[in-house]
This record gives sequence, structure tokens and C-alpha cells, in this order.
Amino acid sequence: MRRALFGSPPTGRHGSIGAVSSPIIVALDLPSGSAALDLATRVAPHVGAFKVGKELFVSEGPELVRRLRQTGAAVFLDLKFHDIPNTVAKAVAAAVRLDVQMLTVHGSGGSAMMRAAETAAQETAAALGRTPPLVLGVTVLTSMDSAALSELGGETDVTRQVERLARLAASSGLRGLVCSPLEIMPLRAMLPPSVQLVTPGIRTGAERSDDQKRTLGPAEAMAAGASWLVVGRPIYAAADPVESARRIHALATGGA
Repeated sequence: MRRALFGSPPTGRHGSIGAVSSPIIVALDLPSGSAALDLATRVAPHVGAFKVGKELFVSEGPELVRRLRQTGAAVFLDLKFHDIPNTVAKAVAAAVRLDVQMLTVHGSGGSAMMRAAETAAQETAAALGRTPPLVLGVTVLTSMDSAALSELGGETDVTRQVERLARLAASSGLRGLVCSPLEIMPLRAMLPPSVQLVTPGIRTGAERSDDQKRTLGPAEAMAAGASWLVVGRPIYAAADPVESARRIHALATGGA
């Protein structure tokens, strides 16, 4: 079942949906639920799941997630929870009741917050008889570079900060991380192989420059050790989103 997609480490690098085994998660960064559902329906044969972020969730609410789940699609709820442990635990429990397969918390929230998030995911899922979603620790946003980190007054080396937060997330019990393509190899060298790495910042080279600063192509990211690739603008902003999804899936999986 799709509900188990992110609940445990998959066989190989990624799970499967329907007849297609795909590591591609499409970011539905669109302003309306109708546009998101239309895109999801069209590209579903070529992708593994759909990401619902802040814009779409704030504008459409939990009902949009329910409608996606009713189609059988796996859902990645990307709200990047960052608050005191009790508040985050309650938010995670609510997400589990919404039946999402993946969700995010900020690693900079600290070990107590991350432990609370994972505990809430496990306990709520057990009470509902569901597979717990994969709680992902967000390390350093892919829009940030050393200059941006310097503004915060802490560690200015992006790789060192990513590694610091990755170790903290893993030691706090999280089973997955969000990281840029350029951090995949260092993380694979230091983390247990069971930890899933979800990678945004995927570009094919045909797109215009945007706010993603640490990017890589689909094939290169998978070869480096990514588990899942989050792809937004290269699919939803493409002239032909279906063809773009098909091509990116093929690049990531070595297909034709």
C-alpha cells in the first residue's frame, strides 16, 4: 500500500507507487487546490509522491491533503515544524491523523524537539494502526549559502553546519533528512545506510536561475546516494509538465 511508502526504509533507494517505481516527489508549489490536483493527476504515472508546502496548505488546508490521499497518492507534508517540543509533538500527531507519509521538522529546533516529533509520530501511528510517517530533519535550506549563514551569527561553513545538524537529527532518532544534492555524499559517509535522504534543489540545466543555490541533476543526485528527489519548478512550471516528469524520472532511474 502507498501508506507504507515512507514508513520504513525501502528496498533499494526508493519505494514504488502503482506500476511505477520512482524516486521523484513533485512539489505542488501552486496557488490553488484545483491546480495542484490537476497537476498531480496528470504526472502521477511518472512520480512517487507529492509534496504539499506552506502556500498550498495555508490556502487550501487539510482538505487538500485528504483529497490527494483519496486518489491513493502518497503525501509529503512540508511545513518544517520548529517550536517547543510539546507544540511540535502535537502538530506531528495531527499530521499523522491526516495520514501523511512524510513530514519535516527543523533540525535547529534541537534534540528534545526532534525526539518529541519522532515519538509523537510513532505513538500516534501505533494507536491508529498505521505505519508511522517518515519525520525528516531539515538541516540547512538549499537557498542558503555561507553568506546567509554568516548573517545568523553562527557556523558559516554550510557543509559543517549540515553535518552538525545531521548528526543531531540521527542521534535524536529521526530516520530521514532533507539535504541539498551537494551534501549527499558527506552525509552518506557519516550516517547509517538506513537513513533516507530527501533532496530538493534538483535541476536539469534547462531552467532559469532561481533561489536554489546548491543544485544537482537527477542522475548525479541519485548516484551520490539520494533516496528521494524533490522536484518543483522543473515540472510544474514546464511547458509540458507530463513530459518533464517523464524525462526527469528517466534521468533519475537510468531509463530511456
